Amino acid sequence: MTSYSVDDAIRELAPALGKAPAGAVSGDWTATTMQAGHSSRTGGYLDAEGKHVPEDSRHPLDIIANVVEKLDASGGPRFNKVVIRWKKPKFPFMQAKITLETSYDQTIVPRGPDDPIYETAAAARRAFWQSRGTLQEDFAVERGTANIHAQTKWFCPHRRILAIHAPGRLTLATDGLSTPWAGISEPENGVECELFMEFDAATLDAAGIENWANLLINIGDLVADGYRVARDVEKHGAILFCRLTEDYRPMTRIMLSRDASRIDGLPFGSVPLIRATPIAETEIEGQDLSDDWGAAAARNALAKRGMRID
Repeated sequence: MTSYSVDDAIRELAPALGKAPAGAVSGDWTATTMQAGHSSRTGGYLDAEGKHVPEDSRHPLDIIANVVEKLDASGGPRFNKVVIRWKKPKFPFMQAKITLETSYDQTIVPRGPDDPIYETAAAARRAFWQSRGTLQEDFAVERGTANIHAQTKWFCPHRRILAIHAPGRLTLATDGLSTPWAGISEPENGVECELFMEFDAATLDAAGIENWANLLINIGDLVADGYRVARDVEKHGAILFCRLTEDYRPMTRIMLSRDASRIDGLPFGSVPLIRATPIAETEIEGQDLSDDWGAAAARNALAKRGMRID
């Protein structure tokens, strides 16, 4: 496009920012360029005490978005962050003071699709499960391919289930909920947990294993979408998380409960394991489910099964 400078941007911003709400004496906004399919705009007007002044519309943010897009397309010095400040004139008919600063902030650069951090996380999980049993190398339940930003429904490249065999026991575990999210910069291990289910190995054939693995990946979708589920499980010890379809009768619900184990060696610290347990409606029949997540009923059901909450 034709040249578009910071001065051009300030001239375009002036009439829009000048329509400040009553009581506003200054304004402060921060915007980012489009990175990994996402951009942001935050901020607003402030009063004399530095408190936020409510606005009736998003017009200033929309104008800021347009200005940042033009600056980004103008081919000038590289930047990914814009800070805009507005100051009300002291006297009527004077011009407001507007400043616009661009910078390149490495800390907000999103992880790219080939960032090695994803495989670092995967290797840490495999090492953990290899210490618990034998990973079934030919087993894979993985749905959907990642988009161009390496994002699946779990917001990272990994959305899969591992099968771990030990004498008399089969464990199915999610493999990806703790992978750092693609397309963002925050130092977090995904949703900060992984899920697992344990079975008596003698009770499941290949079709049964596949069925439960498909369920676990769907539960993983719900956990990824809920984001703070790990925090709620830690707080309550156990929760009634979701209902099951008729295919799993007599089991009707999935409980999630706290486990003592943690996966170490992940990029941003360790994460807890959360046990997923199918239960029948009779196990919580007659109990009060009105508290958060039906937590009391979930803890009672686990106790009846002789299962500890670690």
